[in-house]
Amino acid sequence: MSGATRVLVLNSGSSSVKYQLVDMADGRRLAAGLVERIGEHSGRLVHTPVRGERRERNTAFPDHAAALKAVSEELAADGTGLDSRELAAVGHRVVHGGTRFTEPTLITDEVLDEVRALVPLAPLHNPANVTGIEVARTLRPDLPQVAVFDTAFHATLPEYAARYALERTTADRYAVRRYGFHGTSHQYVSRATAALLCRRPAEVNVIVLHLGNGASASAVAGGVCVETSMGLTPLEGLVMGTRTGDLDPAVILHLHRVGGLSVDEIDDLLNRRSGVLGLCGDNDMREVVRRRAGGDPDAVLAFEVYIHRLRKYLGAYCAVLGRVDAVAFTAGVGENSAAVRAAATTGLEGLGISVDAALNELPTSGPRLISPAYSRVAVAVVPTDEELEIARQTFALVRRSA
Repeated sequence: MSGATRVLVLNSGSSSVKYQLVDMADGRRLAAGLVERIGEHSGRLVHTPVRGERRERNTAFPDHAAALKAVSEELAADGTGLDSRELAAVGHRVVHGGTRFTEPTLITDEVLDEVRALVPLAPLHNPANVTGIEVARTLRPDLPQVAVFDTAFHATLPEYAARYALERTTADRYAVRRYGFHGTSHQYVSRATAALLCRRPAEVNVIVLHLGNGASASAVAGGVCVETSMGLTPLEGLVMGTRTGDLDPAVILHLHRVGGLSVDEIDDLLNRRSGVLGLCGDNDMREVVRRRAGGDPDAVLAFEVYIHRLRKYLGAYCAVLGRVDAVAFTAGVGENSAAVRAAATTGLEGLGISVDAALNELPTSGPRLISPAYSRVAVAVVPTDEELEIARQTFALVRRSA
């Protein structure tokens, strides 16, 4: 790896591959792209180099091997394909690491087998992550491949926060506990928030609100995650684009016993047809806010339900942390919706949390404070960069292992 400083970050989904090429010498993004509709009759690859024009291919990609081959060709056209000597490693996003993987891990056959064994905990995500790893290892068997786990940052939760009050033997047998997700985002944003305050992460207590189509909150004390909203799966916690978030478990029993819904039907209902979409028919917060401004009652209710849950978690995490130095909004909704940020913080002055209306309305171009100077708690908008975080962790591990 001598002299090589570039890391290719791969996020393999069941029918897509997102990727970024990052030069860790200076943290620059050299290229980014997406291959979608893998395995369908028509697919699409969009490649955006840092220099040059955005390129697009519209063709069939029968499998992930074909998709990654096309990615390599696009990178090669920029002078840095998978065979480049400047490539130090490939970093893979893996959704679930269970209790086994709590830090970035060099991928071996044994590690891959253990990731496969975790598929029951993430049946929609881990199989696709494994496929991406297998293909990348085939294309460059000599190159270090690193798994970076969504759950790893939350592995520091105290046992009393990770445990559900479920009968212990059953919980242990089926690995039922709080794992949390979006870990790379929460880790990146909590660190970037400390930097914005010109303080070390160990000195700062931060509530991170990762608000996208999927949404999660975390309480980070001195750089260590002590609580998070997602649980065994990404369904628990905040109201999301299509997911319910917190729900009385007996609702599931009721839907099965009284409504006659199957397990698969309930799964689909809770994960894909509920949340903001289920309340008003839209899961794009921009459209919900627009309809709300026009007085649409369904959009008004959906927005209020979303905000009510968000404020509950904000208050709860203030209690968990005791002292809060900052609240950071991130991800698509958190970074771009001034209406959500304003509504979520209104009335929380007693907790030291307030937002300056003019600062809040400014468009996001980088990390910035939106709280007034007198506010006891800094409120920030911090764009997340999960790919850069994966690249950092991958490169650091490979350097240590060299």
